[in-house]
Amino acid sequence: MLNISLVDGPLLGGIYLAALGFTAILLVVACWPVSANRTEVRGWAGTHPLSRIARVLLVIVLGLGAGFALVWFLGDQLDLFDLQFTYSTRLWVACAVAVLALGGLSFVHSRRWVKVVACISVLTSILAAAGGINAEFGQYTTVRSALGISSYEKLDVAREAFPTSETGTVGTVIIPATVSGFAARRAVVYLPAAARSSHPPKLPVIVMLSGQPGSPQVPFTAGRLLSILDPYAVKHHGIAPIVVIPDQLGSPNNNPMCVDSSLGNSATYLTVDVPNWIKSQFSVASSPSAWTIAGFSQGGTCSIQLAAAHPTIFGNALVVSGELAPHIGSVANTIKRGFGGSAAAHAASAPKAIMTANAPYKSLMVFFAAGSNDPRYLATARELAAVAKESGIRTRLIVSPGTGHDWHTVHYAWAAAFATILARGGLPTP
Repeated sequence: MLNISLVDGPLLGGIYLAALGFTAILLVVACWPVSANRTEVRGWAGTHPLSRIARVLLVIVLGLGAGFALVWFLGDQLDLFDLQFTYSTRLWVACAVAVLALGGLSFVHSRRWVKVVACISVLTSILAAAGGINAEFGQYTTVRSALGISSYEKLDVAREAFPTSETGTVGTVIIPATVSGFAARRAVVYLPAAARSSHPPKLPVIVMLSGQPGSPQVPFTAGRLLSILDPYAVKHHGIAPIVVIPDQLGSPNNNPMCVDSSLGNSATYLTVDVPNWIKSQFSVASSPSAWTIAGFSQGGTCSIQLAAAHPTIFGNALVVSGELAPHIGSVANTIKRGFGGSAAAHAASAPKAIMTANAPYKSLMVFFAAGSNDPRYLATARELAAVAKESGIRTRLIVSPGTGHDWHTVHYAWAAAFATILARGGLPTP
């Protein structure tokens, strides 16, 4: 039950069919209403069928308009979600509001069974809209992930003389915040079979960061990293990068912005504690070109901040839908909470400022990625890439066709950048 898919399959399809079916019944009843006393309904419905149909259509149009207006106001004007919604997301919301309006209309002078149908229609339509939007973003792939239940057990790091499987092992670990004191949740690690052998080779490292809200398991559940890593590992006899997904947030809705502040020393955690732990636990390559930091959205912002500030640690970065600057709400709130009231410190934390301050770079390579349906972050990616190039960073822009600010873009970006990252880490290309 917990592993039932929420992005495709029978559950989502059943919700879609139920919403369509009950809404169709509701539409018929609204156009040809039956009153509680079995007489013709008057008032809002009118006395003529064409009048009733016209008024029902008016309610639907007003509902659609209200839905589009709601997304426009909350998303485009108030910018509560820090992204531009795609047309399909706007349409899902508009349709749900239209069915809600139709359901309210159907309550007028209706019999009890009609009210029941209206309630079911509204409920299933809201579920269908939520399911459709989630499928577009790819955030919650299963019931388990939607409930916040971990998909992985504690990582088994036991060495084997001859690993029985060429696929990797995924599990959770505690990465001690020895220097930073950062209150991190359990990290998720992908350990290829070669890393578990009795004489492991020195493997490249990928440090991946989720978005916010998020957790360390999301890049595997929503980003489908395993579908990229395991086929490569099988093809190359268990050899693949070691992937570590630490917690840069502390809790799903926190945003320490990957700086050291009163919100937590997340920058020190990611650049000192995490690398030190990786080196102490596994056989890894030491060259910066074999170390990659990657992230999506807030995690993407972190990845370019940290790679640009610490090129001697990370020689590569994959920045998917990153921001121009870290923030928590308004600029004033960001400066107050994250930078002790210092506007200068806030300005210095922006990726462009970091790249400019540390230029010229010698060997850093950064991939900037965004979806073609995500105009805001695609423009940001182009802007950051231009500054990176001017700073001496090797850059590549990846545009994911037909995707937005979502995990489908992350998966596409990884597939596009994987071969180059492997080659820079000393591994054969796929």
